[in-house]
Amino acid sequence: GAVPRSGAATCARGSRRLGSGRRSAASAPGARAHRRLKYISLAVLVVQNASLILSIRYARTLPGDRFFATTAVVMAEILKGVTCLLLIFIQKRGNVKHFVLFLYEAVLVQYVDTLKLAVPSLIYTLQNNLQYVAISNLPAATFQVTYQLKILTTALFSVLMLRKSLSRLQWASLLLLFTGVAIVQAQQAGAGGGGAAAPGRSADQNPVAGLAAVVVSCLSSGFAGVYFEKILKGSAGSVWLRNLQLGLFGTLLGLAGLWWAEGPAVAQRGFFFGYTPVVWGVILNQAFGGLLVAVVVKYADNILKGFATSFSIVVSTVASVRLFGFRVDPLFALGAGLVIGAVYLYSLPKGAAPPGPASASPSAAARRPDLTEPFLPKSVLVK
Repeated sequence: GAVPRSGAATCARGSRRLGSGRRSAASAPGARAHRRLKYISLAVLVVQNASLILSIRYARTLPGDRFFATTAVVMAEILKGVTCLLLIFIQKRGNVKHFVLFLYEAVLVQYVDTLKLAVPSLIYTLQNNLQYVAISNLPAATFQVTYQLKILTTALFSVLMLRKSLSRLQWASLLLLFTGVAIVQAQQAGAGGGGAAAPGRSADQNPVAGLAAVVVSCLSSGFAGVYFEKILKGSAGSVWLRNLQLGLFGTLLGLAGLWWAEGPAVAQRGFFFGYTPVVWGVILNQAFGGLLVAVVVKYADNILKGFATSFSIVVSTVASVRLFGFRVDPLFALGAGLVIGAVYLYSLPKGAAPPGPASASPSAAARRPDLTEPFLPKSVLVK
């Protein structure tokens, strides 16, 4: 009753083919679901990148009482911290004892680890305040293009602090990025504002102050992002715990900044002076935007993130034309086009060709972790 050897081999090959067919059939729905999540992530990244800048610009140029930007930064940090607490509580399955013990151990007992987050938190708080200064003094489209200098500063700090190497294509894209931003700023200076944002507000705008705020914000973003990456790689804390620690310091530092910059005015008029539904929308976007990006970005590879950034520049420009009367002249179009191309080229993997079906596979995305951007509490990947 023994099966001949050749017959057994044939049966084995047949069973392997059958098993492979079953596996491929089973993985097909998973691959489709992953591809769907990637494009949902792309849409979320585009909307978050563009909507935060446009909503801040809109809120800061509306007629009437202007809210205090420092209070908005504090409220965003508080909401972010509360959200992280809730997520950690859910992770502990609603067990109050385990939840309290975990926080005591992670935040107080390991206080040295917690104190490491004070540096990036200070920088992020400064950056969030500078964002309001920059967007109040620059058209949204100009800010969106110029803010991409954070790619250049992050790359330079990565080379200096993490000893990372950049490909020739990436160095070329950084040069292209700088050239594009320089052209946009030359257009801004030549046009005297590149199209006023809103009637009655152009006299209040200071393009030089706006540019200075963007440059300092980009420098701080690059340093904080790389510093935060070193912390994440050197510890086992979860994303939510790290953002909670950032939120704790961010709230305290934000309150200190509020007292120093606008303390008497806030005391006289109230913490929520000038708050409208639009302002609350900005705060919610700033608070949850970074956390949302931290979740969805794991489904999007570097190429899709670069594409999302580029597309958000286009969305911001088109919306600025419609909402704020921004004028797109050939010089701005050239500079913005160079920046968009540079962002896309920089996002390409080293030694890789432009993306095709293979580069968009789930395994390829999984092999390219990116710790610098997803965990920023802002981010515009503003964080």
